[in-house]
Amino acid sequence: QVQLVESGGGLVQAGGSLRLSCAASVSIFSINAMGWYRQAPGKQRELVATITSVRSTNYADSVKGRFTISRDNAKNTVYLQMNSLKPEDTADYYCYVKGSGRYRGDYWGQGTQVTVSS
Repeated sequence: QVQLVESGGGLVQAGGSLRLSCAASVSIFSINAMGWYRQAPGKQRELVATITSVRSTNYADSVKGRFTISRDNAKNTVYLQMNSLKPEDTADYYCYVKGSGRYRGDYWGQGTQVTVSS
């Protein structure tokens, strides 16, 4: 079982920045990919960004150029740097991990709220 602990959400004005962190309870080398999804009220959960074990990244069109996903293997942590935030970025953000080997499976964090005021 992989436990994920998220942090970094909060309230920010439009144009501001936040950095989300997600620490995994197992070695990052037991993880194929990590990512962030978000869910706004009344909407379906959507992909924000992903990063693979070889650091290949993928972003939703709506966040390209504003958000950056990265991972620190030494800390078993994935980050989401969010710049130029917009009110439409307001959502609950969830860390996602696809485990490998003995930790094969999909794992989700508990979610962290991001609110962007106009």
